[in-house]
Amino acid sequence: MNYQQWLADATQRLSQANPNENAKIDALVLLQHATGRSRTQILAFEETQIDEKMSADLTALLARRLKGEPIAYILGEKEFWSLPLNVSVDTLIPRPDTEILVEKALDIALEKLHKKNSLLRILDLGTGTGAIALALTSELTPRCQKQGVQLEIIGVDFMPNAVLLAKSNAVKNQLNAIFLQSHWFEKVTGKFDIIVSNPPYIDQDDVHLSRGDLRFEPRSALVAEEQGYADLRHIIEQAPHYLKENGALLLEHGWQQGAKVRSIFRENLGRQVATVRDYGDNERVTLGFWKNHEIQ
Repeated sequence: MNYQQWLADATQRLSQANPNENAKIDALVLLQHATGRSRTQILAFEETQIDEKMSADLTALLARRLKGEPIAYILGEKEFWSLPLNVSVDTLIPRPDTEILVEKALDIALEKLHKKNSLLRILDLGTGTGAIALALTSELTPRCQKQGVQLEIIGVDFMPNAVLLAKSNAVKNQLNAIFLQSHWFEKVTGKFDIIVSNPPYIDQDDVHLSRGDLRFEPRSALVAEEQGYADLRHIIEQAPHYLKENGALLLEHGWQQGAKVRSIFRENLGRQVATVRDYGDNERVTLGFWKNHEIQ
């Protein structure tokens, strides 16, 4: 069997098993992973024969995908904000919608840099792979260096394996972020200019937990009590103790949770609260400022 034949067979099988998935792309990605060749190389040399060992490797990879296991877990890597990140079953798979959180946090960080602060501190709660913290580090490091501003970005996670994974991603991308084990604010000290988080916010009875990628991701990173609001509420209530004056809190949440999250923000951070929509035009990130600050 050659590349072309394997792709055709794998695409057909994946289409039958997961009609709503992009079977052709999945098959090609698996072949790239197994062969170490780029898409262009595979398509240019589609008559290349697959040996016995390669065939066994591809069979094992395809079997995992046919069961619905996310491609990111199979490959052990996922790109976020153009950064290649190691992933594992101990963490959520970084998603494009979370880049909205990074974009808004970056806007606020750059605004603070324009005010000539000597130190910029950012905290990422429930960091997982370190995706948010590392994306912000990659963008802000050169800007802070240019302006002579000290940058300190800290990511915390309750799961020890997640902290190790985030540290590995910092090394992989040659980025200087700090990762610590902490249950939310438990071991955090000092105050921050910006606090960001993509916490668990799914109701334990949500039917989507038994579908798609969510079946394979850790429940501890997905599900929260109080119909998904418990961790969001905890972070919002505690944030004022860890924010500098005019410091910003930004939280990702479910697309139907915006109204209630804004209400909790206003109870704890005042009335200057806004919600940002994601690429699908759904309410996705709510932010607020501690004490007085006009939202641009």
